[in-house]
Amino acid sequence: MKMKKPSFTTEFKVESANLVINQGYSINEACQAVGVSESAMRRWVKQLKEEQRGFTPIGSKALTPDQQHIQELEAKIKRIEREKEILKIPQGHVEATALLMSDTIL
Repeated sequence: MKMKKPSFTTEFKVESANLVINQGYSINEACQAVGVSESAMRRWVKQLKEEQRGFTPIGSKALTPDQQHIQELEAKIKRIEREKEILKIPQGHVEATALLMSDTIL
């Protein structure tokens, strides 16, 4: 039977990483305190430090509210750009349609 990878909330990750960043715990001490692997703790600490400097690793879900907001805005921009591409009509078609419509009105 395949073991399911544990899932942790964003708040848990931030609080765990803050044990190392703000409270002086070593990586190992923090791992033991919250019951997570060393690799997970190192990843969360690294990501939180990067986000505090204004960067979110590509492909990672943001931990801090500011970076979460930036990710939401970036997603909206991508969606709007896709919609804009879908709605683009070649210039010649627009002119031809306008010409045909003007002929029917006269």
